[in-house]
Amino acid sequence: MLFAVTEPQLKVLRMDKTPLFSGRAKELADLGRFLNKKSSSLIVVRGRRCIGKSRLIEEFAKDHRFYSFAGLAPNDKTTAQSQRDEFSRQLSEQTGLPEVKADDWGKLFFLLSEKIQHGRVIVLFDEISWMGDRDPDFLGKVKNAWDQKFKTNPKLIFVLCGSASAWIEENILSSTGFLGRVSYTLTLEELPLPDCDWFWGKAAKNISSFEKLKLLAVTGGIPKYLEEIDPSISAEDNIRQLCFRKGGLLVDEFDHLFSNIFRRKSPLYREIVKALTHGSKEPVQLAKELNVEISGLFSEYLEELVLSGFIRRDYTWHVKTGQDSKLSKYRLSDNYVRFYLRYIEKYRTKIDRGGFEFKSLMSLPEWNTIMGLQFENLILNNRKLLYHALGISPEDIISENPFYQKRTVKQPGCQIDYMIETRFQTLYICEIKFSRNIIGLEVINEVQDKIDHMIRPKGFSCRPVLIHVNGVSDDVTEANYFASIVDMGDFLQ
Repeated sequence: MLFAVTEPQLKVLRMDKTPLFSGRAKELADLGRFLNKKSSSLIVVRGRRCIGKSRLIEEFAKDHRFYSFAGLAPNDKTTAQSQRDEFSRQLSEQTGLPEVKADDWGKLFFLLSEKIQHGRVIVLFDEISWMGDRDPDFLGKVKNAWDQKFKTNPKLIFVLCGSASAWIEENILSSTGFLGRVSYTLTLEELPLPDCDWFWGKAAKNISSFEKLKLLAVTGGIPKYLEEIDPSISAEDNIRQLCFRKGGLLVDEFDHLFSNIFRRKSPLYREIVKALTHGSKEPVQLAKELNVEISGLFSEYLEELVLSGFIRRDYTWHVKTGQDSKLSKYRLSDNYVRFYLRYIEKYRTKIDRGGFEFKSLMSLPEWNTIMGLQFENLILNNRKLLYHALGISPEDIISENPFYQKRTVKQPGCQIDYMIETRFQTLYICEIKFSRNIIGLEVINEVQDKIDHMIRPKGFSCRPVLIHVNGVSDDVTEANYFASIVDMGDFLQ
């Protein structure tokens, strides 16, 4: 669902240079619940860089009194005092109070509390991990300000926001200091495919779904990246401009992502995501490839990458019981990160010299394989759309995920792109294909081989599903093999 913007509104927004806003209807509705409360609310919003966290809160607060404070991006010269000075400057700018040189966060929070004691007011602390980066007492002072001052206004909504999701988990959500105080935690995900179509504007109806998905396979549903789309040029030229031209937004973006979130700057974070660029891996397999021991520290790094939205841990499950098994694989779920590590980084020095050229994207090494993985990620990140397309109610789902079965002496190996098990003992075996060509009959044998190799209890039915973007041959349709053939392009119209 998109928010309708009339032409007069559109002109006003552009004159004000306010970014247009699309989608996030569910998130706005979830936040809107707290406008009806009779007591104050402390809300945590987290998600990767450029996912639109602060923009969402701005949209939510646009009809209310709103104060927004952002921390300084930390560097070698950033100090606790410089963070307090910046907060003081922003406080003065928004409230008219004189700037003060405070040596204590408590004094600044007291000044803020005097301005937010009455009436509906929304306060945002953006990139909160930056604010408290150099002051171990910062979060304690935030807690005290909330307990003693802020929450006394029953119409206050206080939002703590940040990209360092692991930091937020450790220091706020799992902290005894904030136990019982957080009303709601919102983890912001990528925009779903229907909302991504909005960024092509009026040109959207004239551009093929295959072309749109080729670009989305690189950017994912990241709003900041989608804002850079130029609908007047092809997907390939957009990718050239963003990824392979000196100064392009996505040329330097990876360095910003990792330096802002993982300030320990351990090379192991990079090595983990790089090892996953060719496909999912079990934890033991991943550790062996990186030549590290399976340890608490390694598990911590993996968990931080999961919390930050770069990788996912996909558990397979026991079909008979519907319970997760011990088998799992880590998957690089951030499409931009994979594309950067596979292509942009490889040619980075040439790009920075302004001398990198290629005939077409398909001429890049292993292009078709990588795009298959990228498209598969898009599907998995939009799996809820499949429920509707297949006529499955979420409450009927026992389990769903990429599914794999390890090869042993007694059983063959098996890997299924995506599978859904329902309470009706039905297994939807989903094959995901991203191809510039129409898909032919060979896909039927590929899927049937997987079904034949899968060990499943008696009484379970299999429904083969083909998910594609660029069409299937008449032979495939007429074979009546697939229970459903889903064109993902339909979600972009």
